[in-house]
Parts: sequence; C-alpha cells; structure tokens
Amino acid sequence: MNEEKEIKVSKTDPDSGYMIRDVKPEGFFYLDHRTVDMKYDLITDVHVTPGNVHDSVLYLSRLDRQQKRFGFQVEAIALDSGYLTTPICRGLQSRNIFAVIALRRLHSKQGLFPKWKFTFDAEQVLFVCPAGQELKYRTTDRKGYQQYASDPEQYKNCPFLTECTQSKNHQKVVTLMSGRTARIGCGTTGLASQASSCTANEKKRLSEASRIL
Repeated sequence: MNEEKEIKVSKTDPDSGYMIRDVKPEGFFYLDHRTVDMKYDLITDVHVTPGNVHDSVLYLSRLDRQQKRFGFQVEAIALDSGYLTTPICRGLQSRNIFAVIALRRLHSKQGLFPKWKFTFDAEQVLFVCPAGQELKYRTTDRKGYQQYASDPEQYKNCPFLTECTQSKNHQKVVTLMSGRTARIGCGTTGLASQASSCTANEKKRLSEASRIL
C-alpha cells in the first residue's frame, strides 16, 4: 500500500512551495532558475517555480527552449551539483553537449564531528580522526567519492565514539571527492545554470523578466 505524501500548502500564498534545503532558509518560497551565457555574462533564461520544485526537473526543457527561441548552438554547459542526475546526463549526451557538473558535498550529521576535524595525510593517503586513529582508503563509488574507513575493532572503545559515528558496527567512513567531474559530449563554450530562492515580490519581478526573455 502506497503512503500518501503530505504536501504543505501556504494559506496566504498557495502558489509558493515549502522548501527544505541545506544552508537555505526553510519555509514557503519560490525558486528562480537562471541560465547565464558564460562568455558575455548575460542572463539568457529566467523561470520561476514553487520552492519545492527540484532544480533538475525542468532543466532540459529550459535548455531546449533557449536553443529554439534564440538559435543558440550550445556546445558546453556548467551546472552545480543539484543537476547531477541520470536523466540530465543522458539528455545532454543525446544532445552532444559537453557538461561540467559539480559533485555533491556530503554534510556531517548534527551532533557528530564535522569533516574538518579529520586530517587528511596526502603521503599515506588516509585520514586521521580526532583521537589519532587512521581511516584508510576503501573504495571509490560511482559518483566519484573516495571512501576512507576506520577499523571497527579499534573504534568500538574510543571515548569519542558517540561524537564520531552512529553506525552499528562502530565504523567511521569519511568521503573525499576524487577531483572528477561529470563530463558528457564535446564542446568548448556555453551556458551556466543555477537556482536561487526568492520571495513572492521577487517572483513577480522575475516573472516579468521571463516574459521578456
């Protein structure tokens, strides 16, 4: 049996969407999705959605709109980590567009040591925890994150265990971006896109701008 998903609706502005994101305010907002020409620093597209619409949902359709409306010959695009999804990668590849997409940064859980507390030893290629234990390289996942893991037998008696990990096997895993980016297709110049939160008044101004574009 499928559970119904509860969607919060504003009583004063039902067109807005309830947004919950890291390092952003929580509440009813709108998102303005902008595309910028990287060579001339000109905004080429503005589209406003409720705050609960993910950045990646409408990206390809907005890209196609710009190409059709302005006759752009897009060779390359730069996107933040919110756009790193399989449909977008597949869509850009089918359009023969080169893309550089940032990898998503993983944040520490509240109450646990932040990542900066773990020191990376480049010579030995491992992390050292606040208690001096070594976290050695284990694997690199499909998204390009290198995983460094502690020895559970050494960690289970650590006085900082509850501040370090909540895993049942007492193992701490720290991830590190390997420096790779998602690259698809070919090309050298193009567009950059991002999404920013905005209020109802800002939404009105952006909607007027989008009609011009």
